[in-house]
Amino acid sequence: MEQLKYISAYPSHLQAQIQTLIEQDKLKHYLLSRFPEPHKITNDKALRDYVGNIKNQYMKKSANLSKIQYDNKIHLVNNALGMHSYVSRIQGSKLKSKNELRISTLFKSAPIKLLNMICVHELAHLKEKDHNKAFYQLCQYMLSDYHQLEFDARVYLTQVEFFGEIY
Repeated sequence: MEQLKYISAYPSHLQAQIQTLIEQDKLKHYLLSRFPEPHKITNDKALRDYVGNIKNQYMKKSANLSKIQYDNKIHLVNNALGMHSYVSRIQGSKLKSKNELRISTLFKSAPIKLLNMICVHELAHLKEKDHNKAFYQLCQYMLSDYHQLEFDARVYLTQVEFFGEIY
């Protein structure tokens, strides 16, 4: 069995199912049956509006985001779901902090449900910095099928790694 690094933490029976789809050249068909088309949020302004709407719906009292953008420099193996950062700067005698959210440009042409999952994941980091129980509870609060969509996003990354993009 080839190394399936994006789903290596999942149970072996799920890895075996994905491996079978790869061997039968059906991984693309599986993904297209679940997610037939890509979203239309293809620029940073549209992404900012989209993320802002999710944040305003579920996390009104959390810190503001100073920057939301697609980023072509994100290394997919280490940051497959995007990046969040907290930047502190001294301006005069004041300490200013900014939260930034960046999503890999790979997801510019992904299905809307996968983009939604990534945005929810990164927004949850505004309140919970670690991937702990509270973090995943917050993700599920914002997106009830979060765990399934995270798995699907990792399957999509596997597709991209082995066969290339499909959208």
